[in-house]
Amino acid sequence: MEVNFEETVVSSKFMGFVRFGFLFSKVLYNLLLFIIIIYNKVVLMAQMIVHVGQHQDRILTIVKGKYGLRNKSDAVNFVIKKYEDELLEPMLRPEYIEKIKNIEKNGKFKMYSSLDKLRAEIEYA
Repeated sequence: MEVNFEETVVSSKFMGFVRFGFLFSKVLYNLLLFIIIIYNKVVLMAQMIVHVGQHQDRILTIVKGKYGLRNKSDAVNFVIKKYEDELLEPMLRPEYIEKIKNIEKNGKFKMYSSLDKLRAEIEYA
């Protein structure tokens, strides 16, 4: 029985590529799976059960309808965002920034040469 050495080398190289391709695809699959798991952990939002009264439910329905939101979850997020913008961070409002710039430019306190000038400014403010 005669063995053709060239065919054996070619077939072993081919099998090496096949094995490498299989290993590579397995590694690639595991890497993609890892990325998907990490992405889902980062992107997933917190879920909670909220018990609201009848009046609060009506308010959420009104907000949902008025602003064209898809569901009450979006309405709750909208109300929270409004609260954050208006009450939690007043220091970032443009009016506040203008006030700070004015204080930096003119100083915090005004000097008056007499009490009459102070009274006049307070009365006509």
